[in-house]
Amino acid sequence: MRIALFTEVFLPKIDGITNRLRYTIEHLISQGHEVRIFAPAGSVPEHGGAEVERIAGILLPPYPEIRISAPDPRIVLRLLRWGPDLVHVVNPACLGLWGALAATLLRIPIVASFHTDLPRYLKDYSLSFLEPAIWPFLRRVHGLAHLNLCPSRFTREDLHAHGIEGVGIWRGGVDTELFHPRRRSLEMRERLAGRPVTGPLLLSVGRLSPEKNLESLLPVLDAHPDATLAFVGDGPARAAIERTFAGRRANFVGYLRGEELAAAFASADLFLMPSRTETLGFVVLEAMSAGCPVVAARAGGIPDLVVHEETGLLYDPGDPRDLLAAVTSLLEHPAKRRFHARLARKRAEESTWASETRELVRHYRKTVAIATTSRVWPRIERLVF
Repeated sequence: MRIALFTEVFLPKIDGITNRLRYTIEHLISQGHEVRIFAPAGSVPEHGGAEVERIAGILLPPYPEIRISAPDPRIVLRLLRWGPDLVHVVNPACLGLWGALAATLLRIPIVASFHTDLPRYLKDYSLSFLEPAIWPFLRRVHGLAHLNLCPSRFTREDLHAHGIEGVGIWRGGVDTELFHPRRRSLEMRERLAGRPVTGPLLLSVGRLSPEKNLESLLPVLDAHPDATLAFVGDGPARAAIERTFAGRRANFVGYLRGEELAAAFASADLFLMPSRTETLGFVVLEAMSAGCPVVAARAGGIPDLVVHEETGLLYDPGDPRDLLAAVTSLLEHPAKRRFHARLARKRAEESTWASETRELVRHYRKTVAIATTSRVWPRIERLVF
């Protein structure tokens, strides 16, 4: 198949979306498909054999690495010349909307996938007043698609509740060879801790931003003063989070990639995931694959990955005592940590990128079949009215 992917973010930016796209593109091409990427200006010109069409846009002030792409009629011409079998718009907002409109005009089958819980993010930026406008916009954009996808059962139910129909699940995978327990090392433990490790090493990986709820981990260090918490990642809230954890054993490592990131997961004693807004949480799956026991908020799509008391522990994100009880139970019982790590690794081995990409292609073929009997006007109607 020839697949045109439209995305609001792409490499070199590091986040769950670009991680998902990177692996998906590589596996689509290795499975014999052709891919062309439409991404904002500033993206890499090529990835894995796929050409990147870079579309001009303006910077988004809170996130300067994100661009808002302006309407560009050349998108229609580029699609017309290349002739894709299908257009996949990923987290459609601006560029994704232009891609979906162009595909509708050219009668190309459309898949739209939802990955970022933007309506819930608004609360963390004091923008809750925008939520009533966000859902109608998302309904209209996703209404252009012949098939919608999302990464978890929770997210699918949420989309259905807000009037977005025809939603399948595209969970995504993990590189189980890269994220492997054998990468555990004393050198990485000391790098994460910023000093020789004398107590438990706890790990958080992801953007340092308000919606990640990282300040909620503070009671863990207060209750376990011998533990060190390593934050891997960066973001707009870094300075504020550093101030919150001042005086505790917290080390801010910055971004890690590839083998270094895999070694970080494998070298920690516990992985903590306090976010309440994850549609899935790739870092949870990476920790599981690396054999790092997981303590995660029972929220969003995370329970699709973590089975409580089997592949990790879940806690009520509104109850600090529940978080402390989960962390303490694992720190005090190494055998329990090993038990959860073993089951988590087994679960991760069932979610390879090769198998997840084959499932995505099945969704693509289903979409092409749906499009052969679909009328254009009802989808335009959903956009306008």
